[in-house]
Amino acid sequence: MTRSFILLMAVVCGVSVANLYYIQPLEGQISTTFHVSQSAAGIAAMLTQVGYAFGLLLFVPLGDMCERRSLILHMLLLVAISLLTAGLSPCYPVLLIAMFAVGITTIVPQLIVPYAAHLSRPEEQGEIIGYVMSGLLIGILLSRTFSGLVGAALNWRAVYLFAAGFIIILLVLIRCFFPESQPSSKISYQELLKSIPGLVKRERPLREAALNGFFMFGSFSAFWTSLIFLLETPIYRMSTREAGLFGLAGVAGALAAPLIGKAADTKSPRFTVGIGVILSTLAYLCFSLFGYNIWGLIIGVIVLDLGNQCGQVSNQARVQALGDSTRSRNNTVFMFSYFIGGAAGSFLGTFCWQHYGWYGVCMVGLAFQFAALITHFLIYRKQKFDNALLSR
Repeated sequence: MTRSFILLMAVVCGVSVANLYYIQPLEGQISTTFHVSQSAAGIAAMLTQVGYAFGLLLFVPLGDMCERRSLILHMLLLVAISLLTAGLSPCYPVLLIAMFAVGITTIVPQLIVPYAAHLSRPEEQGEIIGYVMSGLLIGILLSRTFSGLVGAALNWRAVYLFAAGFIIILLVLIRCFFPESQPSSKISYQELLKSIPGLVKRERPLREAALNGFFMFGSFSAFWTSLIFLLETPIYRMSTREAGLFGLAGVAGALAAPLIGKAADTKSPRFTVGIGVILSTLAYLCFSLFGYNIWGLIIGVIVLDLGNQCGQVSNQARVQALGDSTRSRNNTVFMFSYFIGGAAGSFLGTFCWQHYGWYGVCMVGLAFQFAALITHFLIYRKQKFDNALLSR
């Protein structure tokens, strides 16, 4: 676990996960190209996240029984094909199928996170996960900046063609520098999938992290999916390019990820999850009160991304501390719930924008955040054995 290898894993996570978010600043262009409504364009973003959730469920558990490097290479090849199909889509139904395929194959970051946790010492696990997750969040944020700028300069199709090229570069880097890894479990794929409900039933921190991630990423996705529509209104008169540049405002949260991971190692992951829930709720209060002011939006973006990063890094630390032989399956449960929440947030965000405008989007985000507050502070109160589970 040298610094250069950690950096490479972070870069692979960032470039890979960006595929899920290129579409958000491009929805206006896509709706124009295929002559569909804004809410219909939001379906493409939703299907990407739904596909990702099913990819997590079907493919990420394989990390416990397969050689990881080979699995990663095969998934990246499928991602490249899906991205090319999206960029060359002749009609909207083909684009929807391609976006679902992009989602279901872009699960490489969730194969790398358990790998990084497996290679790290227990006392530094949160910090290393924080470094890898910082690459992932920077990829999420800069994906919007990249797609916004390229979409404005060229068109939305060029974004996906460039993305396919990036994935091919990753294939070469991983083949050259990633070592082979031995699987941690020797059970069949069918037995692997059958064991997942038992893990959910047995592990309280896993249930708590999954539910928390559902609500927090739901509010996060509701904002980012709907932002382009707000910026295109007469209030701002901005375009795809400016929507992409908003991603830069959230980089502060990504850069703070290693510090969050270190705090989770020192204090407890549950403590920093609570901070993340509070920050994300404050961000939506800011959007509700000052969303029609550019500085209100920028401050809210910074706080929202920092809160989401607090929650994701800390929840990952909790989940990865539950056992080496079940790391990939535990990550499957958490991230499946996480991205189903994201898909719900994307759909509800665009739906409420269409019918109720910006305040409807804010109500969706606040509803998700109030549910996260109730889950963390009331339903799953801290118990004495919580930290004991983390030390196993």
